Amino acid sequence: MTRAKTPADRLTLEVLELLGDVVGRYYEEYDKAAAQHSLTGAQARVLALLAYTPMPMRHLAQRLKCEPSNVTGIVDRLTARGLVERRSDESDRRVKLAAVTPEGRRTAAALRESLGDFAREPLGRLDAADRRTLRDLLRRMLGTGEPPDAPG
Repeated sequence: MTRAKTPADRLTLEVLELLGDVVGRYYEEYDKAAAQHSLTGAQARVLALLAYTPMPMRHLAQRLKCEPSNVTGIVDRLTARGLVERRSDESDRRVKLAAVTPEGRRTAAALRESLGDFAREPLGRLDAADRRTLRDLLRRMLGTGEPPDAPG
C-alpha cells in the first residue's frame, strides 16, 4: 500500500528552493575555480577528497554518489597529469588506493585558494551557534541524529 503524499506548504517549498540555490552556487563557483586549473569539477572534487586521505575507488564513488567506473576514468586522467597515483593499501595489499602526489596536493591547495568566498567558506556568514544549529537540523533531516559525544 502506498502512502498518500501530502502537498508541500509554501515554507517547505521555499526551504527546498534555498537549499538548491546554495548547492548550485557552491558547485558553480567550484567548477569555475576548477577550470582555472584545467580540471573538471569532478576531477577537482576527487583531488580535494584525496588531499585529505588516500582511498579506494569504491569509497570515492560512494562519496561522489556515482559509479566506480566513472571514478576510474577521473583518477586515470588525474594520474596522467601527475596529480594522483595508485598505490597498495599497507593494511591489505590487494586493495589499491588512489592518493595525491605532492603536485596534486599543491594543486588541491591552489584550487581551494582560488575558490570564491562563498565556495571557500560557504558558512562564513554564520556564527558558530548558527552553524551548530544548521548542522543539527541537517542531521535530523537526513536521519543521522547527533552522535552522543559530538563536539559543539
